Amino acid sequence: MSRWRQLTGEKTGQDYAERFAALARSGKDMHGEARFCAALVPEGARVLDAGCGTGRVMIRLAQLGYDCVGVDLDASMLAVARERAPELPWHQADLAEFEADRLGLAADFGLVVAAGNVLPLLAPGTEAEVVRRLASVLRPGGLFVAGFGLDEAHLPVPPGLTLPEYDDHCAAAGLTLVDRFATWDADPYDNGGYAVTVHRR
Repeated sequence: MSRWRQLTGEKTGQDYAERFAALARSGKDMHGEARFCAALVPEGARVLDAGCGTGRVMIRLAQLGYDCVGVDLDASMLAVARERAPELPWHQADLAEFEADRLGLAADFGLVVAAGNVLPLLAPGTEAEVVRRLASVLRPGGLFVAGFGLDEAHLPVPPGLTLPEYDDHCAAAGLTLVDRFATWDADPYDNGGYAVTVHRR
């Protein structure tokens, strides 16, 4: 069972959406992840939002002109995403069993993004398989971007995935490290408790 399912029971979509709506109303910038991704690939590129949740990142990328697809396990989160942007393709799937062709998707994405602690909230022991499956849908030269917490201050669950482990999973999946940052604003990584990492296939 995924750590996300244990944490939420997969019934928190509306609550999750409201929390971010409240942050937006307070004036907080809610589009850092989308802006970061948009700086990496040209407008019109195919983007897979892996663990898309309520669609906050993907909807913004679609508004910026990207060809987006969202995948998430949590039906309550996807219900919010579909309500907000019914014209966009949202798919329910476990990333540990994700197969693009079974969803009718071509495996030629220019970018795969996993934001919002997707990787640390997977079922323990599936991290390498998820990275392998997501890497496999990238076109040659495509980018894999993941941002996640590494300590208790940045995670809602006990830390379980280290950066060396993650880099090993990526290397095994045929990905090469490009860069690593401390935030979605591309601040230099300082060995802190959160990292945004870019790999290339």
